[in-house]
Amino acid sequence: MTATHTVTVPGQRKRKRGGPDAAPLPGRLLTGTVLFVICLVVILPFVGIVSTSLAPTAQVNDAGGFVLWPEGLDLGAYESIFAGGVVTRALVVSIGITTVGTLISLFVTAMLAYALSRPGSYGSGVVLGLVLVSLLFAPGLIPNYLVVKQFGLLDSYWALILPTALSAFNVIVMRSFFMAIPQELLESARIDGAGDFAVFWRIVLPLSKAVLAVIGLFYAVGYWNAFFNALLYINDTAKWPLQLVLRTYVINNAQLGGSDLGASSDALPPQASIQMAILVVSIVPILIVYPFLQRHFAKGVLTGAVKG
Repeated sequence: MTATHTVTVPGQRKRKRGGPDAAPLPGRLLTGTVLFVICLVVILPFVGIVSTSLAPTAQVNDAGGFVLWPEGLDLGAYESIFAGGVVTRALVVSIGITTVGTLISLFVTAMLAYALSRPGSYGSGVVLGLVLVSLLFAPGLIPNYLVVKQFGLLDSYWALILPTALSAFNVIVMRSFFMAIPQELLESARIDGAGDFAVFWRIVLPLSKAVLAVIGLFYAVGYWNAFFNALLYINDTAKWPLQLVLRTYVINNAQLGGSDLGASSDALPPQASIQMAILVVSIVPILIVYPFLQRHFAKGVLTGAVKG
C-alpha cells in the first residue's frame, strides 16, 4: 500500500470556513440589516395599499385612511370599482390599448430592425441615421400635438398608440440581436427558395423569442403606465385609460361618487379604500405578466446590447 502524506507549505494560513474572501461577521450583519431595512421600505407601502383596500370601513375611518394590516377582509371597494362605472371602463380601455399597441409596436420594430440588420439593404444607412437622430433629439410637446391634430387623431384611441408605436432604443437593441444570428443559417434558407419575409417569419422570429419578450415587456409597461398622452389628446372621459383615472381620482384626490362608479352612493366604502383598490388594479397586471417574461429579460437585453 502507498502512504499518502499531506505537505504543508510554510507560511500558508489555514483556510477559514466560508471561503478565503468571506467578509467578517460584523460586516455581513451590517449588510444584511441594511438590505432588510431597504426591503421593508419597499414592501411596507405596497402592503399598506393592499390592506387599506381590503380593510373594513370602520378600521379605515379609525386609522385615518391608511391601514397596515386589516382586521378583516372587506371586498366592498373592489365591488364598487368593478360595478360598471368609470374604473371598469378605463380598465377595459387600458387593456385594449396595451394589447393592440404592444402588438403593433413589436411588429413595426421587428420589421425595421430586421431590415436594418441585413447587410446591403437599400437605404439602411440613411434610415439607421434617422433612427439614431430621433434617439438623440426628441421632438417637443407642441410639434407632437400639432402632428396628432393634423392627422385627425384627437380624441381617438390611435392618439395613444401611434405616436409611441416605435422606440429608437428598442430598434437598436433588436437590430443588434438580429445581427448576431448566423448568416449561414439565413443563406441556407434562401438557397432552399425562401424569400426575405419567409426567412424573417420562419427562422428569425422563432430564434428571437428572448428579445421579443423583453421588448414586448418594455412596450407593454409603457402603454399601461402612460397617462400624459391621454391627458393631452383625449377630452372624452369615457375614453380615459386607467392611469388617467388613477391620476384624477387618486393623485388629485377627486371624489368618486356612486354615479361615477355605477354603484349605490349609500353603500360606498371610504374614498381611501376605493383609491387604494384602483392602485392595486393598476399594479397587479404587470406583476402577473412580469414573472413569465423575467427569465428572458437578462438574456434578451444583454445579447441585444453586447453582440453585433
